[in-house]
Formats: sequence, C-alpha cells, structure tokens
Amino acid sequence: MTLLDRYLARQVLWFTSLVTVVLVTLGALFSFIEQQSDVGIGTFSMLDAFIVTMLKMPKQAGQLLPIGALIGSLLGLGNLARGSELVVMRSAGVSVVRLASAVAAAGVVLVCAGALIVEYLAPPLDAYANEVRTFGKYANFSFAGKAGIWLKDGTRIVSVQSQGADSIYGGIYVFDLASDADGRQRLSAVARASSATPAQNHGWVLGDFESVVLSGEGVSAHREPTHQFETGINADLLGAAVQDPDVLPVRGLFRYVHHLRENGLASRRWEIVLWSRIARMLSTIILCVLAIPFVLGPLRSSGAGARMAIGIAIGVVYVLVNRTLENSGDVYGLSAYFVAWAPLLALTLIAAIAVARTG
Repeated sequence: MTLLDRYLARQVLWFTSLVTVVLVTLGALFSFIEQQSDVGIGTFSMLDAFIVTMLKMPKQAGQLLPIGALIGSLLGLGNLARGSELVVMRSAGVSVVRLASAVAAAGVVLVCAGALIVEYLAPPLDAYANEVRTFGKYANFSFAGKAGIWLKDGTRIVSVQSQGADSIYGGIYVFDLASDADGRQRLSAVARASSATPAQNHGWVLGDFESVVLSGEGVSAHREPTHQFETGINADLLGAAVQDPDVLPVRGLFRYVHHLRENGLASRRWEIVLWSRIARMLSTIILCVLAIPFVLGPLRSSGAGARMAIGIAIGVVYVLVNRTLENSGDVYGLSAYFVAWAPLLALTLIAAIAVARTG
C-alpha cells in the first residue's frame, strides 16, 4: 500500500472504531437495563448484571461491526471531503477505483479483527456470561422442559435432560439400536445415568449408571457406580446442541453441521446460521466501499448528520433483510446458500454500480 492508501485506510479504521465503540456502549446500556428484571432472583446481584453486560460486549461488537463500518466510512471519507482532500486526490489523477481499493483494504482489516473477536474472544465470554446469569438465578436448569436435548451418533441416540454446572450434565438416557434379520432397526439396549462429565481420553464418565440389554435370550440388567461411556458425541458437540447457534464460533458450527450430516439429521437451520455468519462478516468490506458514492456523488455537499442517517438506514435495511431471510429460510425450506449469499451479492452489485457511476 502507498502512503495515500494507508492514509485513507487509517481514516476509515479510526472513525469505524469510534462508531463501533459508541454503538457497543449503547447496546451494553440496554443490556444492563434488561438485566435489572433478574436482579434479586436467586443469588443474581447487581454486580452479576454488570459482569454479564461486560462479558457480552465482544459479541455485540462483532454483530455491530458491519453497520459501524458503513457509518465510520461515511464519517471518515466525509471528513476528508469536507476538507477538500478528496477533491485534491481526484485532481491529482487518483481514480475512484483506487479510492475504493484503499477503503476495501481497510474493510479487510476490519473483517480480520472482527473474525478474531467473533471466533476466539466472544464465544467463551458469552458462554461464561450465560453461566453467571443462569446459575445465579437457578442451581441447575433443564434444557427444554421434559424433552431435553437429543443427539444421534450412528445407531445410538443420547438424551440429556439438564445441566448443573459447566460441562456437568444430568438425566442421561442412552438408546442403542440394532438391525434384525429383515434389516429393520430395533431397540437393543437402554441405559440411564444421573450425571455425565467429559473423560480425559474422549468419551464420558457416567455416574450411577444402569443399563438393560434386550436380546432374543431375554433381558439382562447391569449397574455400576461409574461407567466409561465411549461415543462420538463429545463435549463440544453437546455444547453446540445446547447453545444458541449465534453464540458458537464458525469452527464449532462447521463441526456440528458435519455431525448432523453424518447422522442423516436435519442441518438446514445450522447451515443457515453458519453461512450467514460468514457472509455477514464479509459484508463489512462491501459496506465500506458503499460509502464512496455518497461522499463523491450527489451527497458530497451534505453534512455528517445526513450521511450518518443514510448510513444507519442502509445498515438497518441490510440487517433486517438478512435476519428476515435467516428466520424464514428454515421455515420455508430455502437453501442455506441462497439465504446467506443473496443479500451480500445484491449489496455487492449495488455498490459496484454506484462506484462505477461515480467514476
């Protein structure tokens, strides 16, 4: 990158950082107000509400980054336009495509920073925030009422009823299936355990284990204080099934989608979340470039307030379209690729046409 490219990128990065901080602060304020209804329930205190709010800020930063990038680019480039610096650059022979490339480079930096936050910082902090809130209000909790969480591993089906602490689960039921002479699957064994904790070398350690084996020769029962349980369902997969998909990192979503496909289970909902997450992060680059037509086109003489209002409107519309497709994609059986990439492709086309017309 040349000195000019770095200068433009710094402007975009600086104003985007400021805007994102403001947006995250406002989001944290609303989140803290929301926590007040839980204060006093169980041992959940005002300090816990503050801790939960702070722990959720990285997740909010990742979610608000695309809008922050658009508004920040509008403000940063608008500041250059107001000082006639963009006019001087254009007079010196710098093309609109060159300006867009420098702004896109800043968008790439923002995507990398956002990916690090969303992948490595936000998930563990958000998971811990949920633990502080949940276990502060309740000693333990059920995943889904009496239904629990159900997972399939080949011919084995596992049901988990509740979680009492981090990676300690209760109400475990295991159903083993076997094929008969006609190729039909039948129940071959049933087991239950009061608790399950991850073992050091894969699998689980089940406490208060009881099992019943069904065979042509009859029924046999077995009981153990602890039982080493081998299965492909590890703590990460169980955590993926328990957690909100929006909390999981992309690598966790990849693993869980692969597990669902291997076992012939419906994976569209998780695929939509996975590809939408990736597309939404990449949209940061396009939203940065979209600011170019506004500062060099018809709105170049408008104030910062007008450009910010337009930026917020465009960002809100894009987010609403994204969320609407994500929420309705699984209901109407839409392709995960269409739901995730159609809005981004439409946004890219609009940005490309706008930049071309500006040049």
